[in-house]
Amino acid sequence: MSIDRDTFENTSEDELEELSVPDQVLGFLAANDDRAFKAREIATQIGVDEGAVSTALSRLKDRDLVEHKATYWAVTDDTERLEGYSGYRRGTELFNDQLGPEDKKAWREQAPQKPHPSVEGEQ
Repeated sequence: MSIDRDTFENTSEDELEELSVPDQVLGFLAANDDRAFKAREIATQIGVDEGAVSTALSRLKDRDLVEHKATYWAVTDDTERLEGYSGYRRGTELFNDQLGPEDKKAWREQAPQKPHPSVEGEQ
């Protein structure tokens, strides 16, 4: 992906350092942790070749960072495992920079008043 000359001249090396494809894939899946996607959909969303995304997904699965069922992929729900992966932190920072950090108050305002039937007995 190219950048304009002004960005090149006025941005630090650290800021210009791109995330690896696995970091981008994991960051995308973590930002959309309530959904599962096909590799082709992930590739389209992050602007990376589908073959590179498929390879990254396989490597992430080997590390138990993503789950795979049929043709769908989702981020693991093992938060300790995710937090131990440095790419997760970098991916989260990237999406926070692009989309803004999550607003817990806004999430609570949108939350349903009653718990979902699948978790009623757990509270």
